[in-house]
Amino acid sequence: MVVICILAMLLAIVVPYYVKQRSIAQAGGCVNNLFKIAAAADQFAIEKGKKTGDTIVFPTDLIPYIKSNRNGLIPPCPAGGTYAIALVGDRPTCSLGNTVDPPHVMP
Repeated sequence: MVVICILAMLLAIVVPYYVKQRSIAQAGGCVNNLFKIAAAADQFAIEKGKKTGDTIVFPTDLIPYIKSNRNGLIPPCPAGGTYAIALVGDRPTCSLGNTVDPPHVMP
């Protein structure tokens, strides 16, 4: 009985740590994807002769500039958010943004 109580207390201490680490890893993956989308938008603008403020049809215009997943799509946010970018020169955003901890925003 004592062993079970000790294991339960150890699990109560360790489980929140792993949950926090998972959210940190998801945010890191999301920010990495945001950087890739920003770089693809810059490459698209240079190649197509676009200037700051011109519109981008996301994700159609950027798919040739980002390594896609096996479905031929831009990799999704690991936490389930959606990406958006509308204009050349804008930063891409994740729908989760600052609503989660840690935030899913580019520094």
